[in-house]
Amino acid sequence: MAEFSIKKDPSEKYWWGYGLVVTAGLDAQKNHSLGIFRDSDDTFPFRNTKKFDLQEAYLSLRIPIGDGLIVKAGKFVTLLGYEVIESPNNLNVSRGYLFSLAIPLTHTGGLLSYTFGEEFSVTAGVVLGWDNSSDTNDGVSYTGQFALTPIKDLTANLNWIVGPEQTDSKANQRAVLDLVVNYTGFKDTTIGPNVDYGFEQDEAFLRSLGTRQDNDAVWWGIAGYAAYDFTDWFRLALRQEFFRDADGARTGFGSDVNLFSTTLTAQFK
Repeated sequence: MAEFSIKKDPSEKYWWGYGLVVTAGLDAQKNHSLGIFRDSDDTFPFRNTKKFDLQEAYLSLRIPIGDGLIVKAGKFVTLLGYEVIESPNNLNVSRGYLFSLAIPLTHTGGLLSYTFGEEFSVTAGVVLGWDNSSDTNDGVSYTGQFALTPIKDLTANLNWIVGPEQTDSKANQRAVLDLVVNYTGFKDTTIGPNVDYGFEQDEAFLRSLGTRQDNDAVWWGIAGYAAYDFTDWFRLALRQEFFRDADGARTGFGSDVNLFSTTLTAQFK
């Protein structure tokens, strides 16, 4: 992975910056957004795509309105989820079901962010959809975040995305609510739950089966994270997770699926 960014002093009333993240390898082959190193005939698991990816490429601008309005445009990672694409930045070496099945990875579009003091901020924007960098249905999705820091060491983010995600159709909506909480107030300890709830109207895969009267899809899941730093160089991290794919749309089974996992990671720094 190669990452480049530049930004003027954030204390200034006006600043601009950019972000550029390029990745290479097998993971990069799976992370392409439609329209960048991935065409409409490349479906999961994207075996025909390039083994490098333009993960992020965006410009940001702070406009001196009130405490500062931040404008961001380009391609960027999603607001949703506890885990991120880069494995070393996660508590566990692997990614969980919520990261893989419940939420998107990246978006192409624009965001507006505004901070109300030190405790609350709001982000909202318009994007081309889930992992899309090209328009597939003449429609857009709307995404956003309410970020709250009620006390020191405690953060809570309510993230959301809604919009039509089916190719050549704006009729059916897909939506996800995503709650991420993180607490680091206990010495050497990190604790955080992540909860997701999603649905899609007349989901395309279920409709293609031709065996159901109701093709609406629902999925939800919860993951709990805990990590403890025994020393400056050794950490243990635990993830306990449950994911329910009530209609089998996200897993591709086409019927009710419940997934459980327990993951323990030992990290040496």
